[in-house]
Amino acid sequence: MRIENLRSETRQGRARIAATVIWEDCNRPAEEVYFETEEQYAGGLSCNPHAFLVGCIVPAMHYGEKRVAMDAEICPRLRSGVITALSWLRHWYYGSDRELVQIETRIQSRLPMPSTPERAGVFYSGGIDSFAALRDNRLNFSAEHPGSIKDGLLVYGLELDDHKAFEYVKDSLTGVASEAGLTLIPVYTNVYLNYRDEDARNDFKFWASEFMDAALASVAHAFSRRLTTVSIAAGDNITTMRPHGSHPMLGPNYSSHDLMIRLEGFAQTRLDKTRLLSDWDVALQNLRVCNQSVLYNQDNINCGHCEKCIRTMLALMALGALDRSRSFKEKDISAKQIRKAVSTDESPYIEKCYMELVEPLRKIGRHDLAAEIRYKFTLGKSLNNISKSIKRLDHIVLNDGLRRLKQSIMPTK
Repeated sequence: MRIENLRSETRQGRARIAATVIWEDCNRPAEEVYFETEEQYAGGLSCNPHAFLVGCIVPAMHYGEKRVAMDAEICPRLRSGVITALSWLRHWYYGSDRELVQIETRIQSRLPMPSTPERAGVFYSGGIDSFAALRDNRLNFSAEHPGSIKDGLLVYGLELDDHKAFEYVKDSLTGVASEAGLTLIPVYTNVYLNYRDEDARNDFKFWASEFMDAALASVAHAFSRRLTTVSIAAGDNITTMRPHGSHPMLGPNYSSHDLMIRLEGFAQTRLDKTRLLSDWDVALQNLRVCNQSVLYNQDNINCGHCEKCIRTMLALMALGALDRSRSFKEKDISAKQIRKAVSTDESPYIEKCYMELVEPLRKIGRHDLAAEIRYKFTLGKSLNNISKSIKRLDHIVLNDGLRRLKQSIMPTK
């Protein structure tokens, strides 16, 4: 892979940095990778080669490129960290016989000048994790401390790729950010969009397993003229840690001498984070946890029925905060809603999120919800595993005979 023609430009009133990416070892067309922001934040955006290296190196490995070559100087600390991150990804997913992507760039011999004054930012989506990272920062850092978060990066092109939905979220969070003492900076990028459609057909495994921290860090490096530390809010917990695209062994390794990438919140469970927000009215009234962006509208950005909404509403209910939150229109949940929205195949982290709600729900008298959660992840999970085993045996041993018998007795309509 060659990264060429790094440039700064203006497109439709937005400041943009871009580069041309040419694939060498796989059958993919040349593409432009870009990062944009609105004109008022253009001073913080720089045509930093670090943004393009970090944003392209993991896709290069994933698709089988032998090298990433760029006629630019790279921080030696970043180069070393990227090699370490790739080594972890190889260990987790590829095997020791897979060659690491070679980084062919010049190495910085001196620090970039002038240096950026210390300033901290956070990736800010309006979810439990990002709000908790901000709340924790506000409780532990004085406003004068250089580690006090001043900017929130809201990114289009990663989780959100619908323009109308993004505008709803941006409008919702702009006033919230101001109230929380945060400058909201909208960022638009295709660093992941180039792969998103094909990744969607594979349950977003590339994003979730390999690319998350690198993609976010690439955005952060694009703003290294403004920020010196950028935090990524963890979506996992130490007790359920497993190989993942956002991981303490990855994120910090995408740091350079002049920009530190931090991962926040691994020591807290989902309930801990929700408890942290349950008495912070700014967050309580403006949570955005729903991924069903096609259902967003000007007045509502949480559907109230998907798994993430149900999980969050249960936690708020257990903490006595659901009826105080305008983030969800419904103020009650039934066992039937849990049964419909929550799968027995959820990840260990999500399973733990539900199981830690059992006792708090019992304490407020919602034994029906506690019982449904326990059933879902104990007997229900066991029955589901047995069913899958029977289906596998039927397919392998009986050539789907049981399935055909069932269809003859109970034909589908």
